[in-house]
Amino acid sequence: MADHQEATVTLPSDPASVSAARRHVADVLTEWGLPQDSPQADSVRLIVSELATNAVQHTFGQSPTFTVDLRLERDEQLRIGVTDSHPRWPRRLPAAVQQDNGRGMVIIRWLTAESGGRLSVCPTEDGGKTVWIALPWTAAAPAAVVESGG
Repeated sequence: MADHQEATVTLPSDPASVSAARRHVADVLTEWGLPQDSPQADSVRLIVSELATNAVQHTFGQSPTFTVDLRLERDEQLRIGVTDSHPRWPRRLPAAVQQDNGRGMVIIRWLTAESGGRLSVCPTEDGGKTVWIALPWTAAAPAAVVESGG
């Protein structure tokens, strides 16, 4: 496998784009050797769903699109970035807040920590932000075929 692989998709900030982002990521991960039924694939799909949902719901129409970037570096680290053009960064809600939504970042932080990864937010040149998740890559490398002499 190459030292560095990338895949990117830009989608409209529409609720239907959340499932499109999740499907795109699932297809790319499978292409890169991560089984769709693996725990890491499940975690990544959920992280992307939550980040994409945030990009759609919390940009208040100020970000007409969002972009999902996947980067696999040296078969060691998977980086997932979701970029939108809204200037407000994700906020951690107080634990006492009782509401039906707004827990996406809690889920993302928990899944990231559980996987041994880290979360960061970086500003973009256009005044928006990218939420990056870096996770150890757990897809097993293909086993080498060993022939024995007889």
